[in-house]
Amino acid sequence: MEIVANVLVGLVAALHAYILVMEMFLWQKKPGRGLHGFDPEMARATAPMAANQGLYNGFLAAGLVWGLIAADPTGFRAQVFFLCCVVVAGVFGAATANRRILFAQAVPGALALGAVLIAG
Repeated sequence: MEIVANVLVGLVAALHAYILVMEMFLWQKKPGRGLHGFDPEMARATAPMAANQGLYNGFLAAGLVWGLIAADPTGFRAQVFFLCCVVVAGVFGAATANRRILFAQAVPGALALGAVLIAG
């Protein structure tokens, strides 16, 4: 079960690294605009906000990677903490911005958190 947990944590970390790239570097380009259906003007106007969000997603990814490479009990605790952050952010985003965030962020985070807790 530990291997499954590590793979799920790695996938959630990769997802948040992807979000970082989309929000910080590709927001005004076609892939970033297509993610939310923004025209170039709206993408330009919201780019600073998106970059800020991207940075936070990068912190989540970094924390999860730290949890994967740190020795226990630190690694386990870091994974639990950052996965809880992912789940809370996903639920909040779904409630306030877009319901899809629940399935794109909170559900994968919750699955990984469950696997980490079972394996731990």
